[in-house]
Amino acid sequence: MKTFSLTTRISLLFAVAASLVLLTTGFFLTQVVETHFKEEDRHELNGKLELIQNLFKHAYSQQKLDLLPQQLDDALVGHPGLAVVVTDTAGDTWFATPGADFPRTLLQACQTLSSGCTPGTLQEWTQAGRGYRSMAMTINTGSDKPYTVVVAQDIQHHERFISNFRSVLAIAIALAAFATACLGWIATRWGLSPLRQVTYMVGGMSAEHLSDRLPTSGLPPELKPLATAFNAMLARLDDSFRRLSDFSSNIAHELRTPISNLMTQTQVALSSARNKDEYKETLYSSLEEYERMAQMVSDMLYLAQTDNHLIKPGMEKVNLASEAQDLFDYFEAWAEERAVSLAKAGSAVVSGDRLMLRRALSNLISNAIRHTPPGQTVRVFLESHMDKATLSVENPGMKIPEQHLPRLFDRFYRVDPSRQRKGDGAGLGLAIVKSIVSAHGGSISVTSSNEMTRFQITLPTLME
Repeated sequence: MKTFSLTTRISLLFAVAASLVLLTTGFFLTQVVETHFKEEDRHELNGKLELIQNLFKHAYSQQKLDLLPQQLDDALVGHPGLAVVVTDTAGDTWFATPGADFPRTLLQACQTLSSGCTPGTLQEWTQAGRGYRSMAMTINTGSDKPYTVVVAQDIQHHERFISNFRSVLAIAIALAAFATACLGWIATRWGLSPLRQVTYMVGGMSAEHLSDRLPTSGLPPELKPLATAFNAMLARLDDSFRRLSDFSSNIAHELRTPISNLMTQTQVALSSARNKDEYKETLYSSLEEYERMAQMVSDMLYLAQTDNHLIKPGMEKVNLASEAQDLFDYFEAWAEERAVSLAKAGSAVVSGDRLMLRRALSNLISNAIRHTPPGQTVRVFLESHMDKATLSVENPGMKIPEQHLPRLFDRFYRVDPSRQRKGDGAGLGLAIVKSIVSAHGGSISVTSSNEMTRFQITLPTLME
């Protein structure tokens, strides 16, 4: 099925709308013209009846009555198309103008002044293919002798005018519809030129030019929301492409390091004969690298599952204060080794998956211990409100620059990419925390100053 362009559709709609308006206007104009001609004929016929009635009223004698036919002929001179018939009470024609060939039924009806020929009523009829309008009335002479007078007007010239008027009007409507379609096409094409410009600019965009934006200044109000929405989509795509590029680069870097270590250790082990303990030490070192890669793959798989909503958190009562204390006991030896103390305050109970929430809290506490200077304290604060619970993990240390805060939860993102801290993980911990919090319908934020860095989680409280 052929699809018309938007310009063609609007042009055709213009033409159809104009045609409907012109047809309606033409119909009413035709009705007005016909009504005008009918009223004009009524006025003309009524005037002739009054003239004839006046002549008959002055016929007081038979002598004057005999002169009436000549007077009627004189009075009707110069009125082409006008016919008059006068009949007496016996129905015989007393006077008739040339060509007054009225239908006998009409004369009989007018003679008796029946309902078909009421005095003053305009009658329309056709005789020999010609149209007529007539009026009739009964008049009395001066001697009270009654006569029936029928006056008829040939309306062929009116009908010819109406016919020509309709033909001209039809041609005018057709030409006007065609002109409207052409002008509508030109106007629509000109009006849609901004849309074509936008289409041209959009067609030139590619993955290498996602930073480009459509100009919104100068666009019609109807297109500005479209350009704004498209620019927002480009911003999201640009951010997604950038994150994907960084992700690919980071994962390649993270995997290259352990693989390079494994290759180096294997090459060194094979370069010369070694004893059992030396081979065993090499295998232990390789095992550490394997465990690191296994943990990275496991974390990536977990994030992929949460992104696709494949992991559904359970709904159970979780005491966050109790979970925090259990994690303090778990990290106690490591914290003492780094001369870092642990403290918590407050309480909160939420609905969620205990193991997932425990993992998120574990990642935050281990991250805080890792970045806390010796002799300082990592603090966990819990607070419960009407329908929300907040959990904050604070640690003193170096301030995180403001520009890095929005990306701390990105995968493999490091504030200082050049720093490779063995045992610090692959940079997926905070990303996992965010995915767990989001799966529970919560949110996470981070603030940092010269004195303190704070990660704050907000979760729905226990639901009945």
